[in-house]
Amino acid sequence: MPPVDVPTLTDAGGTVAYLEEISPEMTGCAILNADGEVLAATGNTERWGEAARDLLAAADAAGAEPVAHAHVATGDGEAFCVREAGLTAVAVTERFTLASLMIVDMRNALRRLSASGGLT
Repeated sequence: MPPVDVPTLTDAGGTVAYLEEISPEMTGCAILNADGEVLAATGNTERWGEAARDLLAAADAAGAEPVAHAHVATGDGEAFCVREAGLTAVAVTERFTLASLMIVDMRNALRRLSASGGLT
C-alpha cells in the first residue's frame, strides 16, 4: 500500500477545503476561533457562525462542562461539532455518515491547523 500524503494545513480556508476533499458526504463546514468568530466556511460565514454558536450552546447546556464534540442526527442529515486546540469545526453531512470517522477527521484537521500556527 502506498504511503498517504498528509498535507500541512496552514490556514482555515485550506482546512475547510481539506475536510471537503476527504469527506465526500459532507455538505458544508466552518472553522471558528475560540471567540466563535468564523475563520472560514463553505458558505455564508454569518449564517455558519450563528448556527455553530447555537449548536455549541445547546450541546454545552446538556452538561456541566463544555463539550469536546457533539453529533446530532435527523431525518434530513447530520451535524457535528468538534473543539480542539482553541478552534472549533462544525460540519453538516448527509444521513448515515460514520460519526466516529467524521469526528476523528475533524479533530485531526484542527490539531494540524493549530500546530501550523495558521489560524487565519
